[in-house]
Amino acid sequence: MSIGFGLGQVTVLSLETSGVQFTSATNAGLIISLAIIFTPILESVWRKNWLPAPFFIATVIVVVGLALLITGNGLVAPNLGDLLVLIAAVLRTVYVVIAGHLTQDKPISALNITALQLTVAAIVMFAINPVTTINTAINFTVGDWGLMLFLSLFCTAFGFVGMAWGIKNTSASRTSLLLGTEPVWATIVAVAIGGELMGPLGIVGALLIIGGTFWGQAVETRHRLGSSSGESAA
Repeated sequence: MSIGFGLGQVTVLSLETSGVQFTSATNAGLIISLAIIFTPILESVWRKNWLPAPFFIATVIVVVGLALLITGNGLVAPNLGDLLVLIAAVLRTVYVVIAGHLTQDKPISALNITALQLTVAAIVMFAINPVTTINTAINFTVGDWGLMLFLSLFCTAFGFVGMAWGIKNTSASRTSLLLGTEPVWATIVAVAIGGELMGPLGIVGALLIIGGTFWGQAVETRHRLGSSSGESAA
């Protein structure tokens, strides 16, 4: 199972990276955010238990907020890059829903899943281009290795552990909705540390994302707990 998860992550991230080479980061960010809407639709079909309409309204609000937050650099005309990112969004949706189906209500450690998943991803990526990987590692300074350790642990491993735990203990739809807040935190860090400015539309977008996320979480929690109570009573 972890091997499949690792291969899935490598595929999604590779498609996203390749897509950004041909399109803009803005286009890519908006398209990949469609997974926020795709996920509850696929999960509802899979479980044959549709989430309430307000949840889907909340996801649309979040996507609109994302559009306002990250379109400051403008959009570019649709191209191959957009198609690659769209495929990545669909595959990410399938990945998250399948992960939820295979791990929920099962004695599976999110830490173990993530460790095996990242190991598989590392082996695959090394096998694709071993020479460049080795040359890069040889030329790394102590500072480079420090930055790599930070990115590997705090920005990758911990993030994937949290996502795996969320999918296992809540739902794929809820996890996807929370992942949609990522641009908000990135913008906050950019403003606080990088000295960047957030315009009025960006502020409105961030507020829509946060508000839509909290609303969607509340709707999903009531629905999930209500469904669990009904199943227990039956």
